[in-house]
Amino acid sequence: MKQISKEDQLVIRSKIWIEDQEGKVVFGSGRLKILDAVERHGSILAASKEMNMSYRAVWGKIQATEARLGQPLLYRKAGGARGGGSQLTPLGKALVERFRQLQKLTETTANGLFQDLFVEGLVISPP
Repeated sequence: MKQISKEDQLVIRSKIWIEDQEGKVVFGSGRLKILDAVERHGSILAASKEMNMSYRAVWGKIQATEARLGQPLLYRKAGGARGGGSQLTPLGKALVERFRQLQKLTETTANGLFQDLFVEGLVISPP
C-alpha cells in the first residue's frame, strides 16, 4: 500500500455562495467580481464590459441580490451630459469584505482538513 505523497500534487477546490430560503443565490464569487468591478470603475456599464457580460445581466444580478436582501448595494447616479455612475453602499462594501473573509476562512479550513484526511491520511493500493 502506498500513501499519497506531496509529489502527487493533489489540491482541494471549493466554492461557496449564499442562498435564501428558496434556494436562490443571494451572493457568491460572481457577484463579488461584479461589485469589485463596479467599485473600481464607478460604473455598471464599465464593469459589464470588463467582465464580458451584458449590462442587463450585470444589472439583473445586482437587482436580484438587492431584492433578496431588501436593501440597495449601490448608490446610482443617472447618466446624461455629465455621465452617471455607481458606488457601493455601506452594505455593499460590508458584503464584499465579509464574503472575502468567509472565502479565506473556508479555504484555510478546507486546506487543513484536506491535508489531514487525504494527503497525510489516505492510503491507496498501487496500480
